[in-house]
Amino acid sequence: MKIRLTVNGKAFTATLIDNESTRDFISLLPLTLTMDDLFRREKFAHLPRAISQEGKRAHTYEVGDIAYWSPGPDVAIFYRHDGQRIPNPGIILMGKLDARRARLCTGEVRASRVDEKNGMMA
Repeated sequence: MKIRLTVNGKAFTATLIDNESTRDFISLLPLTLTMDDLFRREKFAHLPRAISQEGKRAHTYEVGDIAYWSPGPDVAIFYRHDGQRIPNPGIILMGKLDARRARLCTGEVRASRVDEKNGMMA
């Protein structure tokens, strides 16, 4: 499944992993998130409610990864790798940005589903 993230009028797509956490996240869409910066490596936002923790946990990430951090409940998008591992309980990977160099910023981001047949928002 694909989602569209719209930041300052620019749209980026992401491809999501099929797991219970991702399906629960999708159930919240469309959604406007207020993104903040953390450690100069990720943009994160608080979700309106906790989502399922039934995805595979990881302690590492790659640039472009979209992840759920269950103690938050927060969603994060990693834009820079600083070599640090994610502390326990780790993150649940939910997907990856399709663009290699998406320019993310703090502030409002609109997340919506994409109808993969015609590329329109669903």
